[in-house]
Amino acid sequence: MFDFDLDKMLFTIPAGNHSPEEITSLLRAHPEVRFVSLVGLDIGGHDTDEKIPVNLFIEDMDKFLNSGVQTDGSSVVLPKIAELNNAKVDIIPDTEVNWYVDHNFKHVDRETGLPIGTLRIPSFLIHNDVAEVGSRVILRDAIINFKKELLQIIKENPYIFDHLDIDGVDQIEKLEITAATELEFWVKTPDDEADREQLSTAQILKEQYWKRTIGPVRTALEEVMLVLDKYGVEMEMGHKEVGGVKAKIGNSGNYDHVMEQLEIDWKFSTAIQAADNENHIKYVVRDIFRMHGLEVTFMAKPMEGVAGSGEHTHMGLAAKLKDGRRINLFSAKDMKEEFLSPIGFGALMGILKNYEVVNPFVSATNDAFNRLKPGYEAPVCVVTSLGHGVEMPSRNRTVLVGLVRDVDNPLATRFELRAPNPKSNTYLILASSYMAMLDGIKAALEGEKTPKELEASISKEYGQEDFYLEKDRLYRSELDVFEEYTEQERNELFGRVPRTVWENICAFEDHPQKLKVFQQDDVMTPITLESYKEAIVAQWATELHNRIVPNTMDLIRHCVKCHDEGDCVDYDVVYWEKINTIRNLLGRDKLNEQCLLTRIVRALDKRDFETASNLQIEMQEKVKELTDLYIIYKKNLF
Repeated sequence: MFDFDLDKMLFTIPAGNHSPEEITSLLRAHPEVRFVSLVGLDIGGHDTDEKIPVNLFIEDMDKFLNSGVQTDGSSVVLPKIAELNNAKVDIIPDTEVNWYVDHNFKHVDRETGLPIGTLRIPSFLIHNDVAEVGSRVILRDAIINFKKELLQIIKENPYIFDHLDIDGVDQIEKLEITAATELEFWVKTPDDEADREQLSTAQILKEQYWKRTIGPVRTALEEVMLVLDKYGVEMEMGHKEVGGVKAKIGNSGNYDHVMEQLEIDWKFSTAIQAADNENHIKYVVRDIFRMHGLEVTFMAKPMEGVAGSGEHTHMGLAAKLKDGRRINLFSAKDMKEEFLSPIGFGALMGILKNYEVVNPFVSATNDAFNRLKPGYEAPVCVVTSLGHGVEMPSRNRTVLVGLVRDVDNPLATRFELRAPNPKSNTYLILASSYMAMLDGIKAALEGEKTPKELEASISKEYGQEDFYLEKDRLYRSELDVFEEYTEQERNELFGRVPRTVWENICAFEDHPQKLKVFQQDDVMTPITLESYKEAIVAQWATELHNRIVPNTMDLIRHCVKCHDEGDCVDYDVVYWEKINTIRNLLGRDKLNEQCLLTRIVRALDKRDFETASNLQIEMQEKVKELTDLYIIYKKNLF
């Protein structure tokens, strides 16, 4: 356990304690906090970390709180906005959320005996003193717009109060948007290589899921949960996930073969606070596990053939009434008669109908698409499950959006978006999801639809006309969509799934009407959407060109011939010929023919992204074939 007293440390300055006097008092009382950092979020979800000596911050607090600090915008991800010749970006503190102290557990202050701390202040980015930009700004504006528009829609369609436990709009004091994420991640001892076969076998046998943690993993997980509780995020649980193998103790008596998948969960909060919480929690997890000699990865799919890491994102909506009650606006008035209220059905339909343009914010990396393959409980089909009956909650883990509800607890009703991963930009996921929900709610309420009518809409057959949902789509299934439908049927019924980042981001061009959902009240302006697209395409192309292609070439070179001509059987020869054919197709140029990897690089150099995307899909298929064949080939060696 830690060698210092956690109770003496400052962890949080809550949203209600941000007056200069309160901040100064707290920082003076905790001299171990030596620095202050203003944390802005660019369009790609990357945060800034500019350390300011705490004494300087206190002396010029008014300036820092009102004017923030300036940074070089060309060094953050804001393409088409902060360019080299117009790069001034200010970082302005957000005083309406919690501020967290980031502790350096490896650097102990001599005077206090406590780890040196940096007060990290979530902030907004302002370009050229005028335009507010970045992920936190988009989420803030989306929530403001959602609340304003929803109240207006409710006022204009009072029939809704027949389906809510509220007498009228005058009873509503304010709307509350709540969110939470579930964080999955892998931990391992450095330099240990994954044994795909062992990991896959352990997964099939369910040897790791919810098992008792041991050794440094147990200690680190317990410390993470204790420290995070000090931050006030209210931890709910930590446990092993399905991936991993049994750790081994080396000759030194220490565990030196750790490779396990874990999950931690904490309570919901407001949307922007929930995203801030998650951003900070990842740092705490990394720091504490590293203290125990363990590497942490938040990649969606760190190992092929083994369960990836998701980050299921929960979204709720409530009204706080003037009499003090909280009413879940997604919940049906009679939980034993209906699945959802008209607002709840409209919100769910809005996400499903508009998911083509939501998806680019959810799955924005090559890593994300490595996880989103049929199986492994990774959703690829735009479909929901309500449950086999109102008193039988859905447990279908193959759908994109799950309905979470408890007949005896209306406040628990919420939606679970299952596609995000730990590296997804939660700020933009929440912003785009709530804007999509608003579109569906507006259609449902303006049509004065009842819960029964909306249940019929979302349960409609393929080819059936609907007032809002698309005709040639199926939106609800209580079946396992991977077992009960073929790939061809899934593509026809639920829509063809994008296979690469490029195919995904092309939805912005292919669905301009749906894209307008985000542009209401300039929540996402045209330049914001262009900036995001440019950022995501550049990231995809650069990673494919400079990382995936070279790594694939390394894999090809690793697949070497393992037998001599005089010491092999026909079986070995046949398999090696198959392997070598794929190796040459992937990585060896001829005078009159370029290999697949070279063609990808050439297409990217020409900015022919359509061709590069198609070739990437072909490359992935060939790499999987090569890997599978080589495993079989090597198994036949003595």
